[in-house]
Amino acid sequence: MKNIAVVILNWNGQKLLEQFLPSVFRYSHEATIYVADNASTDDSIAFIRNQFPQINIIQNQCNFGFAQGYNEALKRVQEPYLALVNSDIEVTENWLAPIEKLLINQTEVAIIQPKILDYKDKTKFEYAGAAGGYIDRLGYPFCRGRIFDTLEQDLGQYNESKSIFWASGACLFIRKSVFESLQGFDEDFFAHQEEIDLCWRAKNLGHEIVYCPDSIVYHVGGATLQEGNPRKTYLNFRNSLCMLTKNLPSASLFPILFLRLVLDGFAGIQFLLQGKGKHCWAIVQAHFGFYGLFLKMCGKRGAQQHKKYYKINSIVFRYFIVKQRKYSDLF
Repeated sequence: MKNIAVVILNWNGQKLLEQFLPSVFRYSHEATIYVADNASTDDSIAFIRNQFPQINIIQNQCNFGFAQGYNEALKRVQEPYLALVNSDIEVTENWLAPIEKLLINQTEVAIIQPKILDYKDKTKFEYAGAAGGYIDRLGYPFCRGRIFDTLEQDLGQYNESKSIFWASGACLFIRKSVFESLQGFDEDFFAHQEEIDLCWRAKNLGHEIVYCPDSIVYHVGGATLQEGNPRKTYLNFRNSLCMLTKNLPSASLFPILFLRLVLDGFAGIQFLLQGKGKHCWAIVQAHFGFYGLFLKMCGKRGAQQHKKYYKINSIVFRYFIVKQRKYSDLF
């Protein structure tokens, strides 16, 4: 049995598989490749069987979304190292070797993210993960190489391996034993920010998460839910509040939740001023969705809450007021 399982979650993504699966197949000889299908109604399965009969197909019974879709599929994968790869990822030659070396030689490392560059402009970092993720005191995520919508060019400035707070779900490596000990992704999230929650829970248990620049992939981004989709707004705002409720230290939980709710209100007003009423309404719905899940999220709080989770107090203040647009400007 090989050490690495490359698992691609698919839902009606035949066109993406046609475009990106060849690179995964070409450059992943060290791994067993799986496509986990969330009950697609297009010809995804037929395409894989006809063009890539060597690839293993795991068929979920319905569209479980990202979180439960992976949870169900990974129960049927036995390799000790899991590579969770979006269907809109192009991989490069030798992308697996440095990751496998890290996992074998550094047993304290549980989760790894490669360097994620923009498929549409391969000189720049990509929004979803870039060179590794962090969060500020209020739980807003940012990355080395990407803060909000500002994407840096890859000039080698983040070419050192480094401890990070979260790894992107676009391309994330995790030990199967750790994934199982964490009981996988939180299925209440459905999609969006479930990987940050997973990483936070791993940090709470003392696991190490690192960025590996020697492994490079290219990501399209937004292939499942486009940035302008109100459903994405709903999931991001709701899940962020759920994540904070599950993982913040008790002393700061309610003050930070209150501040986030207020700031969400300002975000809703901004959407209205931009003529994006559907996104404003999505935030309102996200809050009510969060209220409905609040007690359940409280019940998921672990025995240990990681207290040193943030690097700066407010990325919003630094970015919009101080005009610090690059990670290197923050420190």
